[in-house]
Amino acid sequence: MLLGEQEQFLSYNGEVLIFHLSKTKHVEGAADKTMNLCVRRMAFNRDTKLFVQKSSGVFSMRASHLKTEIICCSCTTDSRTGIILPCVLMKKKKRNNVVKYLLLLLHSSNQFEQSFHFKLDYELKEDIRLFTGPSVLWRHANKLFYISSDTCTVQSAPVQLSSVVWTGEIEDEGTVVLGIRTACLSESEDEDEFSISDRAIWGTEFFGYTIETQKMLTGTCFMPHAYSKVVSSVYVCKNRMLKKQLRISLVAITHKNQLLWFQDGLPKGVCELPYEKPCSVKAAVTSSNDLLFIVSFASGNICVVQRRGSLQVASKWQKVKSVLVDDFVGSGSEQLLLLFKDDSNTDALSTFQITDLGEVNYASDINYKHDVPAAEGLQENSLLTVQALETRLQAGCTSVRELQQHLRLKKRVILESCRALIDLVEGRTHILPTAKEVKCRREYRSLLISSKLFEGLVSLWDDVENPPHSLSKETSSASPVPEHFIEKLWQRVVGDSLVVGVKLTESFYLSLSDVSLSLVMDQDFSSISPIIECRNKIIKLNKAFSALAVSSYQIEPPPKKMKLDLHSKNDLKKEFPKRCSSVQLDGAKTVIAVTSLSPLLAFHRVCCIVLLHAKKQKRRHGSLQESKKIAVLCGKILLTLEDISNGKYSVKMLRDNSSCTGSMEDILAVLAVSVRFSFQIVSSDCTLTPVNSWLLGEMECTPFKECHDNIFCHKAGNVYGTVFNWTLKNPFEGVLTLFCRNLTVLFQCLHSLTRVLPPSCDVKLLRSGSRDVLTEQLALALEKEMLMLRTFFFSKESRAENSLTWRNEPSKKISDAPVASLLDSEEGVQQFRKKLQNEREESVLSMNQTMNGALYQEIALKIAEAQLSSDMIVWRLS
Repeated sequence: MLLGEQEQFLSYNGEVLIFHLSKTKHVEGAADKTMNLCVRRMAFNRDTKLFVQKSSGVFSMRASHLKTEIICCSCTTDSRTGIILPCVLMKKKKRNNVVKYLLLLLHSSNQFEQSFHFKLDYELKEDIRLFTGPSVLWRHANKLFYISSDTCTVQSAPVQLSSVVWTGEIEDEGTVVLGIRTACLSESEDEDEFSISDRAIWGTEFFGYTIETQKMLTGTCFMPHAYSKVVSSVYVCKNRMLKKQLRISLVAITHKNQLLWFQDGLPKGVCELPYEKPCSVKAAVTSSNDLLFIVSFASGNICVVQRRGSLQVASKWQKVKSVLVDDFVGSGSEQLLLLFKDDSNTDALSTFQITDLGEVNYASDINYKHDVPAAEGLQENSLLTVQALETRLQAGCTSVRELQQHLRLKKRVILESCRALIDLVEGRTHILPTAKEVKCRREYRSLLISSKLFEGLVSLWDDVENPPHSLSKETSSASPVPEHFIEKLWQRVVGDSLVVGVKLTESFYLSLSDVSLSLVMDQDFSSISPIIECRNKIIKLNKAFSALAVSSYQIEPPPKKMKLDLHSKNDLKKEFPKRCSSVQLDGAKTVIAVTSLSPLLAFHRVCCIVLLHAKKQKRRHGSLQESKKIAVLCGKILLTLEDISNGKYSVKMLRDNSSCTGSMEDILAVLAVSVRFSFQIVSSDCTLTPVNSWLLGEMECTPFKECHDNIFCHKAGNVYGTVFNWTLKNPFEGVLTLFCRNLTVLFQCLHSLTRVLPPSCDVKLLRSGSRDVLTEQLALALEKEMLMLRTFFFSKESRAENSLTWRNEPSKKISDAPVASLLDSEEGVQQFRKKLQNEREESVLSMNQTMNGALYQEIALKIAEAQLSSDMIVWRLS
C-alpha cells in the first residue's frame, strides 16, 4: 500500500478516529526526514446526517528511508489510570533487517504518548493483539510472545501453539489467551481410554493461558477439542466464576463457513454463513436489547447474525471497507457503522450506513430534505403531548397534596397515641381529644390501634398485669418494680452514643425472658415521635466478671462469631438472654440500651422515661411455662448539653499504677458500644508469650480493677479505648478477644499483632456461643415447642369430645350397657350394632372438627414463635 493511502479506522466513545500517515512539506532541495501520524476525530451530526470533524492531532517521528506502517489499532486500558484509550502500533523497518515497533496512546487532548518501543529481527505477521497495559501479543514460529508497558521487555510464554483465536479478560484470571496446539497425551492417562477422546481423534486441542499468573486453563470450558480443527476466531460474550468453575458463553466462526454458539463448553446453536472465508466476529447490543454478531469476511463482505431462539442471518452487505460498533447517534445503545468502498470519492466517510437493524437507520445516499413536513407534523404532535403532560402534572400535584394531608393526620394520631401512652405509664389521666380530632379518628379508623384508643387506651406493649379498661380508673399497668429488684439505673456518654443501663437482681431476671429497654421522651413535642430508637444488649455480671458475657439482643448475629469450648471457672462464656437450666452464679444482670446522642442534643435538655419490657414466666401444670408480656417503669434520666460539656456522664478510664480505675458502669458502657471479635491463636513450634508482652508493652494495656481478666488500651491514636481479653488454654494455644469501635481499629490491632507473632502461628476467627449452652437451650426450646403443641392439641380434642357427648346424649344409655349382655339376644345384637355406628360417627366427626378463626390465629402465632426460637438456636449451633 502506498504512503498516504493507508488508513485505519477506530471507534471510541461514539466517535470515529481516522489514522493515516503523511510526510511533512519540506523546502526544495532538503532531505525529507520527518513522518507524521495524523488522526481526525469524526462525529455524526444528527441534523445534517453527516460526519463532521471535531478535532485532529499529529505525531511526528523521524522517518527512515524504508517503509513506515500502521500495524493495527485498538482501544485498551491504561493500567496506570484504568482509563480506556485508543492505542496504535507502528512499524519502522531499518537496515540489517532490524524492525522497530512503537506503541502510541492517544489522549483526549489529541496528544500522542509513546508508551514503549521494542526491536525485533523479524516482522510481526501472525495473530497480533493489543490488550490491557497497554500490551502487545503476537505469535511467531509457533511460539507466543508478549510485551507490556510495565516491563518493556519481550517475554515468551512456555507454550507451543498453532494459532490464537481470542485474547481478553476473564473474571479472577486477568488477561487470558485462547489458543490451539497439538494435542498433548499425558503419561498418566490410559491409552485405551484416551484413544476415544476427541483430542486424540482430531490431533489438536484448545488451551487457555493466563498472562499475569502464567497458568494453564483447560480448553474444554470454552469448547470441545473436536472443534479445534475448524475454529478460526472466537468472541466471548460472557464469563463468570460459579462455585470455583469457569462459566463461559461464546460464539466462534469456522473454516467451514459456520457460526457456532457455545454455552459452558457445550454447543447450543449453529448458523450457516452466506459467504466464504470468515475472518473475525464482534458483537453489538441494540436498542431493542438484541444481541447481534457481526462477521467480517476476507472478500470485504459483512453479515449480521441474530439470536432469537436460534441463530439466523439478519442482514448482509458487500464491498465493505470497515465495520465499527459504537453508539454513534447518542441513543444509549450500540449501532453498526458500515464504511463502503468508493473509488470515486477520496473521503473516507463519504459512503456509510448506520443501523441497528431496528429503529436506527442512517445512510449517506438518502435525501433527508423530504423529512421537513414530517418534522412540522411532529412539532404539532409535541404541543399536544405537552398539554396532556401538563394535565397529568396538575392531577399529580393534587394527589401529592392529598397524600401530604393524609400523612399529617397519621402523624397527629401517632403523636396523640404516644402522649396517651406516657400518661398511662405514669398513672396520669389522659385528656381526651377534641371533637375535631375525634371526627378525624372516625374517618381514619384503620390508622388507630383500636376503635377506642383515646377513650380506653390499650398498652402498645401488651401489658397484661391487670390491664385497665378505662383511663378513668387511673390504674397504671406499668407499676414500678420493687426497689430490691432494680439495683441501679445509670447513664453514660461514649462518643456519639448514649448508654442507659438498668441493673437487675438475678432472682428477678430469672423470672423474665425477652428483656429489653425503651426510652420515651417526657416532653410534649408536636413535630416528632417521643419514642427513641435504640438497640439493646444484656450483660451478665458474675463474681469473676467476664467481658465476653456481652450479647446482642433483638439483632440476628452475623454469620461469623466466637465459638469457645472452655472448662475452667475463669473461662469466658456467652450467656443467652433466655433462662437455661444450668447453675447461675450469684450476681446481677444489666440490661443496656444504646442510642445515638446527636439527635437528642438538638433539644438542649431531654428527660427520658426508661421502660423495661419482658415476658414474665409463670409455671403451669408442673413443667409448662406460660409467658405474659409486661412493661414496668424503671425511672427517669435527665440529659442536658451543659452536663455533657462538663463531662458529667463521660467514661473515665485512668491509670493507677498498674491497673485501670474505670468503674463497672464505665466498663459496661465501653463494651456496649464496641464490636467484639475473638481469635484463636495456635503456635506449633514456640510458646505464645509474645502476645502478653505485646499487650502490656506496645499496646500499653492495663487490667481493670473490677475485672482483672480484661485489659484497657491506653495507647494514643485510634486504638485507644480498645478492650482486650487474653486467655491461654496451654502455652501453645490461646484466645484473644477484642472489643473495638470499628473494623479500622480491628485491622490496626491485628496488623500490629502479626508483627510480633512467630511466622508459624495460625490465627483463626471464632464464632460466638458455647456449644454446651446452646445445646441445652435447644433442648429447652424444643421441649417448650412440644408442650405447646400438645397443649393446643388436647385442648382441641377435649372441645371436640364435649361437643360430641352433647350431640349424642340420647345414646348414652346404650353406650353404658355391658357388651356381654348385649350379645345374648337378637335385640342386644341390634343395640350393639347401633352403638358401633354411633362410635363410628363420633370418630368421623372428631376428625372433621372446625375451629374459630381467631383461636386458630392465636395458636398458629404462638407455635410459630416457639419454632422461631428453636430454629434460631439451631442456626447458631450450625
